[in-house]
Amino acid sequence: MKPFFISFLVALLSLWVSSAFKTRPSLSSANIITGADQPSEYIPYLKGKKVGMVINQTSIIGNKISVDSLVQMGVTIAKIFGPEHGFRGNASNGAKVDDSVDAKTGIPIISLYGKNRKPSAEHLKDIDVMIFDVQDVGARFYTYINTLAHVMESCALNGKELIIFDRPNPHGFCVDGPILEPHLKSGIGMFAIPITHGLTIGEFAQMLNGEGWLPNQVKCKLKIIKVANYTHDMGYTLPVAPSPNLNTQQSIMLYPSICWFEGTIISQGRGTYMPFAVLGAPALKGKYSFSFKPVSIPGMSETPLHQDTECYGLDLRQYDTSIFLKTKKLNLKWLMELYAAYPVKEKFFNNVQTHQMGVFNKLSGNEALQQQIIAGKSEEEIRKSWEPGLSNFKKMRQKYLLYP
Repeated sequence: MKPFFISFLVALLSLWVSSAFKTRPSLSSANIITGADQPSEYIPYLKGKKVGMVINQTSIIGNKISVDSLVQMGVTIAKIFGPEHGFRGNASNGAKVDDSVDAKTGIPIISLYGKNRKPSAEHLKDIDVMIFDVQDVGARFYTYINTLAHVMESCALNGKELIIFDRPNPHGFCVDGPILEPHLKSGIGMFAIPITHGLTIGEFAQMLNGEGWLPNQVKCKLKIIKVANYTHDMGYTLPVAPSPNLNTQQSIMLYPSICWFEGTIISQGRGTYMPFAVLGAPALKGKYSFSFKPVSIPGMSETPLHQDTECYGLDLRQYDTSIFLKTKKLNLKWLMELYAAYPVKEKFFNNVQTHQMGVFNKLSGNEALQQQIIAGKSEEEIRKSWEPGLSNFKKMRQKYLLYP
């Protein structure tokens, strides 16, 4: 496919995603003001300093990318650091991203999802202060909290202060799931936390410092620009898609209950324009009437599971996600249902793309859940096995909350 046509498709997709978010009614309080949207709290502090920014397409002040706004306000931005999916948010899941230069401002962009996972001493030597402003979605396997930890470590080792423009967590009301066991740590789970941790990025940063979770227990100097008028029991609709495959508010709300299917033979809709809102597999034909066909989509999913093959299963696009706000629990029923329906049980927990067993365990955070599903354990029995770890985490979490 020609580069121009690929660029056109990505641009068209970005426009469609932006429209989808803008037209959805907001579940959030109209009074919420993000940290970035309070420039009076940080502009005087930044004047005269050389600033590095860890940002992506979610880093906005009003409706403008924050780096553009800060440059207009007279702040000197020396470098931009981009996480997974890149500075503009159009790189596919897991795709390596190269260093580059921002065409609009001429500011160098250092990728933190390519050859570098954290800023080096060389990257930081001409920077006075760092800013972290990336919208997280509050799930352990979403990699932005890993990027946060790497940036905090680099700042600590190089004597740089980190300013966090805090943003609401769309799952800030939900603390649920098994606690990650140490031997299952990976790039999709680095910390002993449940699947939904119920923390904003600012609160999570305080936990990283307070619990000594950074390498060698180093401490990063933090300055957090808090969200105004926010509480953890509020719903929050993101104004910008946080990554290519979380392209609607529906997919964001379903994500923590669906992402562990990536460790199974079940497609989560990658390769469609409704990822993380549908579930299915070819072998479920005859069990379900709803179907979808994953295809290669540049900038979203180039080689999706079950590519060019009709998948049958669950359509969750109209599922009432407000139930999560009421129950404050993940949905286990879809996992239990699709395992029960799948005709070849021994293949269910094997992703046919990677032919790897054990990915599900890394996503769930333990080895028990897979065996519990196979054994037909009840939801009550499964949830009971998450204790006392989950309750202990909730108690520890209280020390780091910035919001009621």
